[in-house]
Amino acid sequence: MKISVDDLEIFTLSKVQKQVIMNDISEDIFEEDMCRRLEYTLIHKYEQCLSRLQKEWVPKLKEIGVESIPLNDESFAELIFSQPEYKSRKIRDLEVPNL
Repeated sequence: MKISVDDLEIFTLSKVQKQVIMNDISEDIFEEDMCRRLEYTLIHKYEQCLSRLQKEWVPKLKEIGVESIPLNDESFAELIFSQPEYKSRKIRDLEVPNL
């Protein structure tokens, strides 16, 4: 089983690794179960990051006078990313002085 994201192969489960997993999970639902687990992991990460983004930015938006904040998660994120003060993790890391 190969796992890819945007056509980039991330990793491959060997035949033996799959057999080990199928010792616990029926081969009839193996692929479905693996997809469900991957989706859960990625969605959980997204939800945690979104929560931190909201905690950081709702007070900042109020401070700069934004009166309407979207309830839709994607619209909220787009609002944040459009702010001149927003900096991605990469930019924030580059701005940290070397100790």
